Amino acid sequence: MPGAARQLKLFTDTERPGDSPGFSVRESGRAKRLSIKVYPRGRVEVVVPRRTRARDVQSFVDEHRDWIDQTRASFAAKHPPEPFALPYRVHLAAIGRSCRVAYRQRKDGGSVRFRRHGDLLVLTGGTSDEAQCIAALKRWLALVAKEEFEPLLRAMSAHTGDSFKRMQVRGQKTCWGSHSSTGTISINYCLLFLEPALVRYLMIHELCHARHMNHSRRFWRAVGLHEPDYERLDRELGESWSKIPTWLCAY
Repeated sequence: MPGAARQLKLFTDTERPGDSPGFSVRESGRAKRLSIKVYPRGRVEVVVPRRTRARDVQSFVDEHRDWIDQTRASFAAKHPPEPFALPYRVHLAAIGRSCRVAYRQRKDGGSVRFRRHGDLLVLTGGTSDEAQCIAALKRWLALVAKEEFEPLLRAMSAHTGDSFKRMQVRGQKTCWGSHSSTGTISINYCLLFLEPALVRYLMIHELCHARHMNHSRRFWRAVGLHEPDYERLDRELGESWSKIPTWLCAY
């Protein structure tokens, strides 16, 4: 998505309570007007056209504060906060694989590294540091996503006839994927926790942006040619942030 890479900070740290994922502002080259999206874990993303003045963004958010608070409260009722805990088993629904996780503290501490032994993932180093453990788990997820998703994306590209130049794996907090004007498709490693049908739909969606860098009727017609049930899948994908483990969102 052109213009989607730059994230702008809007709110100060004092406006981010400990149980809230906070606010972010994203400039989009395709946005024609300001909009707000609230995600199941409480994160709020404000999407604005390029060159929108900061005071206009602030005014827009202030105008919709009541709606934001009500929507976050509604999500909180449906998805009550879960206590944080490092995982000892991780299930990756997208590829039908479960992995046990072991933590081995070293006397010298240091950074946390991971090594795979079949279905066992071993983290070693300063494992008493939860943030470092999460960082290592994210690196592992990124590696798995690269290995598993790139062949699928290339196969889907051949199927749809829509090309891309390269695929990169990221851990975006507010989007599942994007397709830049330079031909790079970014895939969120959090997709590993979703069902295969949703991963397939996301890939079709981003590949169709190769010809239509917007969400016009022509774009959705192109998506529908390859996935007739795209409307249901699109809604389900938008509601799937609640399926991402709490530990992954902690740091």
